[in-house]
Amino acid sequence: MMNIMYVSVTERRREIGIRRALGAKPATILLQFLVEAVLITFCGGLIGIGVGFGISKLIGIFIELKPVMTAGIMLQSSIICIAVGIIFGIIPARRASRLDPIDGHLSLIV
Repeated sequence: MMNIMYVSVTERRREIGIRRALGAKPATILLQFLVEAVLITFCGGLIGIGVGFGISKLIGIFIELKPVMTAGIMLQSSIICIAVGIIFGIIPARRASRLDPIDGHLSLIV
């Protein structure tokens, strides 16, 4: 996840620079990349839940096992996905918020 966000920050340097030059605050850019990281991990988590449940249903045909999907399981896995997005998205998001608007390099001024 972190690598994906680093690539996103690198490829969008120009956009970040333009936004900063037009007056966007570092906190706004940080929030943008954090929300993006959370959405990516949340959507991936939902896909994973669906695929996992589908595979367990398929296996349940051959084995006398009944897969169970409860709201608690969905909630816990969603919370874990969101936490992963925040944890592994914070460093690339901070890097994006510190980019210098003029030359697109990392700025030491915050």
